[in-house]
Amino acid sequence: MKAGIIGGTGKMGSLFAGVLGRAGWEVRVSGRSTSLTARDLAEQADLVMVSVPIRDTVPVIREVAPLLRKDQVICDLTSLKVAPVQAMLASRAEVIGFHPMFGPTVANLRNQTILATPARCREETAEQLYRTFRTEGARVTVTTPEAHDRMMAVIQGISHFSTLCMAGAMRTLGTDIGEVLAATSPVYRIQLNLVGRLLSQDPALYADILRLNPETGPALAAFEQAVRDLRERVESADPAAFEEFFRETAARFREYSPRALEETDRIIEFLSEQP
Repeated sequence: MKAGIIGGTGKMGSLFAGVLGRAGWEVRVSGRSTSLTARDLAEQADLVMVSVPIRDTVPVIREVAPLLRKDQVICDLTSLKVAPVQAMLASRAEVIGFHPMFGPTVANLRNQTILATPARCREETAEQLYRTFRTEGARVTVTTPEAHDRMMAVIQGISHFSTLCMAGAMRTLGTDIGEVLAATSPVYRIQLNLVGRLLSQDPALYADILRLNPETGPALAAFEQAVRDLRERVESADPAAFEEFFRETAARFREYSPRALEETDRIIEFLSEQP
């Protein structure tokens, strides 16, 4: 079986080239520095995997889709799913979208989550790919492209937006990071670590995640409304107004909160043991 990874010279493509290679696939890659092209892989491979930046994904798929046969499979590794899957469905191949919920710097796939959106795909084809990832320790969660993009508007959109807002507020206030770190306990260092982690990465990636998902707008509108509502309650003279917001929101998280408390306690314990 031959697998062709378009963008396989990049970090994420290289990671999955290793995964497929260990599963027995004969892997070939294309990239800016290779003699093989995306069209070459589309003509030669049984499985074509697209691993390029979000903004380039649909154009690359549209380039290769007309070349694909019914006996081939095309998939992508993009953070968005509706538009890439629609583009892949223009081919004659089997179609399944993937979204690795991790960056390419992970040491392995153990306990990592991969979202799958099978669109026109035989069950045995999907199961073969799921098994490949699960053998490496990954968890595969199956969803639809539409549900995926709605989830990502919250998981990525609101999360990245709020983290950047926190960082922007600290910049505006002229906050000294060293002084803040000296004053924090491990629980607050978790938040600062998330800020530092995001800001150490490629801004183009986060720009695409926020700008190119059509579901992000409604999610950020809800976030903005929550900020306004909470600020009004904080600034009011009525502590009961804040408590009402807190209690109503806590009720929404009632089933999850005990687990979150337990998991963060373990993280805090680990951080407390560090020098």
